[in-house]
Amino acid sequence: MQPTDRTFVPAGGEAPWAEHVLHGAPALITYIDCQRRFRFVNATHKAWIGIDPAHMVGRRVDEVIDEQSLQKAGTCLDQALAGQPAVYEGELFAGPGRNYVHGNFQPDLDDDGQVRGVFTVFIDITARHELETRLRESEQRMNGAFQHAPIGMALVTPGGFMLRVNDALCQMLGYDEQELLSMSLVDITHPDDLATSREMSRSLREGDRETYQLEKRYVHRDGRAVHVLLSVSVVRRAEGEPFQAVAQIMDISQRKAYEEALFRERELAEVTLRSIGDAVITTDLAHRVTSLNPIAEAMTGWSHAEAVGKPMSEVFRLIDSRTREPLHNPLMDAIARDAIVELKGNAVLLHRNGFETPIEDSAASIHDHAGSVIGGVLVFHDVSETRALALKMAHLAQHDTLTGLPNRSLLQSRLEQVLAATVRRHDQAALLHIDLDHFKQINDTLGHAAGDELLRAFATHLREHLRSEDTVSRVGGDEFVVLLSHVDGRSGASQLCEKLMRTWQASPASRMGEFTTGFSVGISVYPDDASDAEMMLRNSDIAAYEVKVHGRNGYRFFTPSMSERPAARLRIEQELRKALRRGELKLHYQPKVDARTGAIIGAEALLRWLVDGQEIYIPDEFIPVAEESGLIVPIGEWVLREACRQTGEWYRSGRSIVVAVNVSAPQFQHPGFHATLQAALAEAELPPALIELELTERMVMSAGDQSRALMQRIKDLGVSMALDDFGTGYCSLSYLKYFPIDALKIDRTFVRDIASDADNAAITDAIIAMAHGLDMVVVAEGVETSAQAEHLREAGCALLQGFLFGSAMPPEEFERQLVSEAPL
Repeated sequence: MQPTDRTFVPAGGEAPWAEHVLHGAPALITYIDCQRRFRFVNATHKAWIGIDPAHMVGRRVDEVIDEQSLQKAGTCLDQALAGQPAVYEGELFAGPGRNYVHGNFQPDLDDDGQVRGVFTVFIDITARHELETRLRESEQRMNGAFQHAPIGMALVTPGGFMLRVNDALCQMLGYDEQELLSMSLVDITHPDDLATSREMSRSLREGDRETYQLEKRYVHRDGRAVHVLLSVSVVRRAEGEPFQAVAQIMDISQRKAYEEALFRERELAEVTLRSIGDAVITTDLAHRVTSLNPIAEAMTGWSHAEAVGKPMSEVFRLIDSRTREPLHNPLMDAIARDAIVELKGNAVLLHRNGFETPIEDSAASIHDHAGSVIGGVLVFHDVSETRALALKMAHLAQHDTLTGLPNRSLLQSRLEQVLAATVRRHDQAALLHIDLDHFKQINDTLGHAAGDELLRAFATHLREHLRSEDTVSRVGGDEFVVLLSHVDGRSGASQLCEKLMRTWQASPASRMGEFTTGFSVGISVYPDDASDAEMMLRNSDIAAYEVKVHGRNGYRFFTPSMSERPAARLRIEQELRKALRRGELKLHYQPKVDARTGAIIGAEALLRWLVDGQEIYIPDEFIPVAEESGLIVPIGEWVLREACRQTGEWYRSGRSIVVAVNVSAPQFQHPGFHATLQAALAEAELPPALIELELTERMVMSAGDQSRALMQRIKDLGVSMALDDFGTGYCSLSYLKYFPIDALKIDRTFVRDIASDADNAAITDAIIAMAHGLDMVVVAEGVETSAQAEHLREAGCALLQGFLFGSAMPPEEFERQLVSEAPL
């Protein structure tokens, strides 16, 4: 049955709904007879090309379709009319727009196999085509960037074989592309760098990291080593498995050659060895520049080629940072006087483009073989970070890093100033010693993060409800001291104290989980209760203890009837004497792990006071009492002997680890300390290298030469020493090399915010770099997160300690952990 002019009937004539379906289909559907006339056109044509199907039926194709479209798809129609199905995919015009289509031309054959017409179906694939085009263009751009990159590029399988390499890599290693694609990375890696490379690759495959950067050596085709900076990023499948890795390889052989040449130059020239820094400029006798190293080029803005022959005063311009006046170039004096001349500390170097860099430098004359001066050398380096670090460390030395409040040192200074002003004004001042109640329970139950949050919130509360002239300080874990520079006697102090308590109880910050926190306040008033700053601090502390003894969450003024030593401290002292006799003191051990491998290689021995497995007092409560009462000397002797005994047992069972023992100032300064240490080692039959003493900065610095002499005797025994809580005390960096210190322990206050606080990170990195320069091991304590551990590991920290790797545990539990790590 032939289609009519306006009605299309499928073969067989049944299914009257078919025409309705065809009209509603999202495609252009037509039937064209052998005279190329439209016999059926579905309604979609109206929406797509703006022609009413009724105006198309009965008309020839070339009367309806534009010439360009006929040229593109006409051959397909000819083919179908000849009896062969055809497919067209390409561009067709549809009114003012342009569509990309997929078209099918299907011959309609009669019972004799003769063509009687053609069915056509066109589907709009414009969106898909545009996407494919963009993807193809993007791939071409990426391929171009890959192939023509100025550094070596490679796509690598998880197994280490190269899928693609660019020309730069081929030239770098001396192989052609096909040769490299037949090799693995192991084949071209220098044997000495294989272990590190494999470890980095393993960390990528196992998901420990997504990228890494490594300086290593490849072996050139001619056998020489090629130093490279390798940056690798992993590409993963949707399910997380590594698919391939992208490697960027930069040839740094020239930089390595410069470093080697600089080293040889330092060995040959004694003066350069003394004054060498980061940037170097040399001149002749007429002060004309003869060379700049790359760092000097960057800092001055002059390239070597541009600067050579120029006057030194044009290339190296200095001004005074305070007066902004030009500074005399020290190199001229060095040449004239034939001596080493140091630059003043306030010098600023003017870059060629105008920006400024604070520098330190030294200048010296250069001699020929006969000893005659032939020129000069100027060595300088950027001290921007050093000065910023010094300012930051000065701030940290007087402020608490968690809350930003003044610490005990700054409080003491301000208290003395306030009392002096109070005397002149015939006025009164008050000191509030504040302890948060049950803070240890919050820390133990909710974690240290919650405890830190509470401390910061409480510090904010105090600042918001006090006058700007008053001082709020944090002097201990949960201890705060408020200095009221002017107060109307006891009534004024009590009114303020009640206000602080009332507003804190109403604050949401006082509620942490199931806990509602309060605080205990001891108050001393000047001059009624004390005659100087030390007495003010002591009396307010005594009054605070009285509040805690009588139930907490209140305040009391100091009275003369209060014991010179608080009742709580007296009770601790009495019980501590009994505990020492009864054997209630125990040592727990917190692991120290290798930052690179994560293996336990040491421990810190930590003192605990336990009865029936329960902690009676925390160390922060009983150790200060032991130090004040003198009990710390026998306790410290017991700790040393017990730590040596336990370490000796582990050593004889084949588990050699270094155990660190904290030493207090009274114990260290006791005349018999050295003999006690010798006896403990001998009794335990322990190699001295397996014991490390942890000393505080205050302890080391306070005794000066006496400390150094004792430390040298300890060093001669073979016992190592670590400086504990480094960065929070007042140890001068220049004094470190004066004392025989083996290790620095970075305080947890720097570690806590290392991943989020750029200043803390900079200080920590500087400490690690400085320690490496002094050939010291660096230990970071208080590591609680993987981000902290990763930063410290990348910065070069050797040992890590903290809750991330394990808390302090009894020796039996610690030994089980050692056994579980031992190789089979």
